[in-house]
Formats: sequence, structure tokens, C-alpha cells
Amino acid sequence: MDDAPFDAKRFLATLTHRPGVYRMLDAQGQIVYVGKARDLKRRVASYFGAKAHHPKTQALMRVVDRVEVTVTASEQEALLLEYTQIQAHAPRYNVLYRDDKSYPYIRVTTQQEFPRFEFHRGSRKPPGRYFGPYPSAGNLREVLGQLQKLFQVRQCRDSFFANRSRPCLQHQIQRCTAPCVGLVSQADYARDVENAMRFLSGRNEQVLEDLVDRMEAASDALDFEGAARIRDQIAAVRQVQATQIVAGKQARDLDVIGAHSEAGVHCVALVMVRAGRVLGTRALFPKAAGAPDAAELLEAFIAQHYFEQSAPPEVLVSTQLETAELLGAALTERAGHRVAIHHRVRGTRRQWLEMAADNARESARLRLAANAGLGKQFTALGEVLDLDATPQRIECFDISHTGGEGTVASCVVWNAQGPLKSDYRRYNIREAAEGDDYGAMTEVVRRRYLRVQRGEAPMPDLILIDGGPGQLRAASGALEELQFPELPLVGVAKGAGRKPGREQLYRPGQDKPLRLAPDSPALHLVQQVRDEAHRFAITGHRQRRGRARQGSALEQIAGVGPQRRRALLQRFGGLQGLKRANVEDLANVPGISRDLAQRIFDYFHGGAA
Repeated sequence: MDDAPFDAKRFLATLTHRPGVYRMLDAQGQIVYVGKARDLKRRVASYFGAKAHHPKTQALMRVVDRVEVTVTASEQEALLLEYTQIQAHAPRYNVLYRDDKSYPYIRVTTQQEFPRFEFHRGSRKPPGRYFGPYPSAGNLREVLGQLQKLFQVRQCRDSFFANRSRPCLQHQIQRCTAPCVGLVSQADYARDVENAMRFLSGRNEQVLEDLVDRMEAASDALDFEGAARIRDQIAAVRQVQATQIVAGKQARDLDVIGAHSEAGVHCVALVMVRAGRVLGTRALFPKAAGAPDAAELLEAFIAQHYFEQSAPPEVLVSTQLETAELLGAALTERAGHRVAIHHRVRGTRRQWLEMAADNARESARLRLAANAGLGKQFTALGEVLDLDATPQRIECFDISHTGGEGTVASCVVWNAQGPLKSDYRRYNIREAAEGDDYGAMTEVVRRRYLRVQRGEAPMPDLILIDGGPGQLRAASGALEELQFPELPLVGVAKGAGRKPGREQLYRPGQDKPLRLAPDSPALHLVQQVRDEAHRFAITGHRQRRGRARQGSALEQIAGVGPQRRRALLQRFGGLQGLKRANVEDLANVPGISRDLAQRIFDYFHGGAA
């Protein structure tokens, strides 16, 4: 690193007018802002000019120690490099979106004799047809429920489907035609599948035409009961169709994006429209220093979102963007089809744009109200515990196991904005004896705050322990061992009858517990954090226990490696189904010889493996 002081005037004199990316660094060498420019010299020089700057720019320039640049061949290439460096360095003065989950799709296993409609997240390389993406898992499951009601197509796992001997409950409640036991022909089921896919593609009129033809054919054949069922199906499809916002007869694929900022809370609402149907909305709350305007929020979202997700042919935005043409060209190149970004639209598209803007505004206000409520709860908790100041960071620990098996500890973190999930941690307990909750608490607190001691994690303002005096003593002893006795520590014990509102709070060195009123904001915060720690711990414990129970038994059998274990569990739907299988069934699994099948059978039925 060059230790010479940064000379802005000299630096600007050497800058080129070509496009590129500039990086602003603080005195510690950390990148605090990354930007792109069509003309590097003019753009960077604007930061050092005498012209009055936006308050955000003023705050940025107070911490900037030097500037670095990378020249690119085009402005579009600069846009891509800017995105890459923002993702890599997460500069605190850039607008940052954290949306790590991929968007879900409906996958239709069209390669099968009786296709399945399933929830799918991840790569779309497996064979089949995909519909989506959907904004959330909830939106997608709602559509899957509609498909079951309207077309009675199956959604069960293949292992479940292959081992049925009689219809399941879904058939009894008229949600499936039971192809697993032959109650519907392949041809009739294929027509139901085709209509379901037409429905997902927005071709409802074709669905209705086919159903009307089938109803008339059933009536002509004097199958009045069948005709009545199809009549009811037609009515159900029309009812669902009436609730959908459709742009005329055009099956459009587009995304609609609205942005809103209020009192330091920024929100971008994404409305997904596929085949002319609104699939749902998703609200995202970026991290942003200062007060970015709507255009900055939208530009950052489009770059960061669509460089990870495939863009539809059209993107509507609630604010005019100067970079719309540049962003559209970059997305076109990445998506492999033309992508246009529009702001001025009419008709139904205008309604969708207003919907996105309304969703962004309401979501921001709801977040603002929730943050205000949390702020009051944090203040109240600091007061009832007589802390020196309102806590800004709370860490809570819980232990989960089943009879000592698979003990897992959790640590969840909350601040005044709510749960800080990126800082959550789980710990597999290794040293404490099985069933020793106190030893497990000592171990997890020691392991956690060793990292704090080494500077690998921030110091909390308050530590909550899910438990009574025993767990509290264990945690307090571990903190004293690490020379952190001054950290505020509270044990949260369930009260009489283990009912909410009767919790007792224990402090080290105090014999009598503190009992808060059931309507106390401080108690509500403690309950939320404690319940979240419990949820996070028990989820980790179940996962660990499930892995142990599914994997350990088969691992004891010589010749059953990872691929064969996977094949066996998939074929029989888990360990219980595998235990019920006979030698012939086992030998029919690819990769399992007759001799190995016999050894697997003997292992589960008292023989030698």
C-alpha cells in the first residue's frame, strides 16, 4: 500500500475521460463506496468540487481518505464490475440488498407417466416444465392448492406414489384422482395435467373450452354425474379467473417495482406478473446510509437483483431512471432476450405500477411502526433491569435435546430493528455429558465468548439465558472464566404452569426473581427473543437427530456407501420404509446385489450384517 498522503488535485489531473469504476476508501483501507461512471474524470471530480453536496455525499466525503479507479471498455462493462465489487465488499455507503434465498418455481415432471406438480427451488436443470418464479413460498403453495382443487393433479412424492395400495386422503377430499391405484386412466390424467399447465400459462380460455367439450361429451354419453362434476369444475375455474388481474388477452411476463422511503426506512416492493397473472408481491428493505432517493433505490435493486435472477422481457419502475437504457442493455445481454425498463405506461400496467408503489409505501410504514414498537421495548427492558443504557444488542442462548441425544445450543441476536439473523449461530455440544444442560450451557457460552474475546464477534449489551438459576450459574461461571463478569446476564425461567406472562427473570447474585406484568413491553421483548432462541435450537436439534438416525444405521453395513444409501432411502421414502422392505424389494434397487440385499435385511431383522 502506498503510504503517501492522497493528493486529490494531482489525482484528478491524471484521470481519464473513459468509462470505469471508482472506489472510495477510508483511512483503514476499507472500501466505503463503489460507483460507476461514463466519464471517470467528470464523475470523480464532482465529489471534490465547491458545489454544495447532498448530506449523504457530505457524510461520505468526511470518511474518504483516497480514491482508486478501474478503467473499462464500456459503460455497460463498468456496470457489471460495479455490481461485482459491491457484492464482494458490501460498502456501507452503497445501497445493499440481502436476499439470499432463490425464488421458488412450480415444477411439472412431464417425463413421468403420471406427472407430479411440485415445489422447486434451485437449479432448473432437472427435466420437466417450470412455472414461475413466485415471490414467496406462500404464494406458490396457494397456487398449488388451487391446482389440486381445480384439476386434482398429484403432488405427492414419488416414493409415496409408488408404494400406495389404496387411495390416500387427498382422493377422499377430492383433491386427487388417485392415479397411484389406477382410478384414472393415463389419457384422462394427461388432459388434467395439460389443462393445469394451460392455467399456469394464463390460457384459461383454452382450459374452459376443453372442459365444456368434455362436459358435453359426458352428457351425450348419458354420464350425467360426470357432466355435473365437470360443470362444477368450470364454475371453479371461472371463479378463480375472476379474482385475477389480467391485461386483456395478452399473456405478459413482467416485473413491477415500487420504492418508498420514510423516516430512514427504505422499501422496494416487487410485484411479479407471469402470463398476465399477478403471482404475488415481495418487500425488501435494503441497508442504505444517508437518504437515498427512489431512483437510487431502484437502480441498485435492478442491478443487484437481476444480475442474480433472470429478468422478464419488461420491467416497470415507479420512478423514471436516467440509466434505464443502460440497465436494459445489460439485462438483455445477461438474459438472452430483450429486456425493456419502462416508467410511463397506461391501462392495466399502470394499475400494477400503482399497486407496487402502494405496497412499498405500506410495507415501509409497517416496518417503521414495528421498529418504533421494538425501540420502546428495548428502552423498557433497559429500565426494568436497571442497565446503564438502553441495550442495542441482545444475545440469547437455549439448549435442545431429546433425552440427551443430539444436543444443540443456539445463540440468536436481536437489535432495535429486530432479529439479526446473519449473526445467529448453532453449536453441536461435544464436551458436556448427555442430558447435562448445565454443562452444555457452560460449553456454548465459553465457545461463543472466546470468539468475542478474540475480536471475531461484537460484544453484546445484554445476554439472556433460557433457564432458571442453574443455567444462569453455568453461564455466569463461563463468563467469569473468560473475564467477562461485567456483561449483564439474565436467566428467563418459565413461571407456574409454564404459561406465557408468568416468566421469572433471575440476575446473578439476586435471590428473588423479577416478575414483570403480563402487559409489560420489556416482558414481550424477552418472550420474543427467548422463543426465537428456542425455535432455532430445536430446529437444529431435529436436523442433527434426523441425520444421525437416517445415516448411522446404514453406515454400519459393509458395502453400503453414500450413493447406495441415497438410492435406498429415496426408493423406500426413509428408514422406516426401508426396514419394512423384503429381500426382493431391496434387490430391485439399482446397485444392490442379492447378497447385499440379504445382508441389509438381516441387519434390520436381527441377523448379522
